[in-house]
Amino acid sequence: MSERRTGHTTPDTPTDPAVPGEPAEHAEHADHAERAELADPAELFRHGLRLLLDKDIDGWVALWDEDGTMEFPFAPPRAPSRLDGRAEVAAYMREYPDQVDLRAIPHLEIHRTQDPGTIVVEMRATGRLVVTDSPYEMAYVAVVTVRNGRFHHYRDYWNPLGLPDSWHAEDATDATAAEGTAA
Repeated sequence: MSERRTGHTTPDTPTDPAVPGEPAEHAEHADHAERAELADPAELFRHGLRLLLDKDIDGWVALWDEDGTMEFPFAPPRAPSRLDGRAEVAAYMREYPDQVDLRAIPHLEIHRTQDPGTIVVEMRATGRLVVTDSPYEMAYVAVVTVRNGRFHHYRDYWNPLGLPDSWHAEDATDATAAEGTAA
């Protein structure tokens, strides 16, 4: 079973155009503690997207279980492939708004699984890379498990090859310098 959200609205529930399927009143008036207790993984995920779009990293991290785990199966070299615990997730995400100016989620599909606490998310995010002021567009697939109304396990299948070369410029410079000293 899946629920497809692609920005369509219904007359009785206006949606926030930046997060397809999220009611506008939630985007404007959501209390972090109240929303963090949501048991429905799809609602929690949509609320988390709104917080990321609002650059509210502390609010997004507050949605995590203390012992939550975030994994990046396709992590590039020198990037973490696993974060254990809310503190590691917070440290990893702290600089996110300084790197990516996330502006919209124009495509969002949430698929429910046989486990009511687990969803599979397909989405596309758009914005700007802050340092280069170049466009950012990334497709994601995530497998997310919620426990006690908080993110417990988040496996993020994003493609680092989809980033522009400028994103990797520092890595390339570091690698070149290391090769030069090794020779």
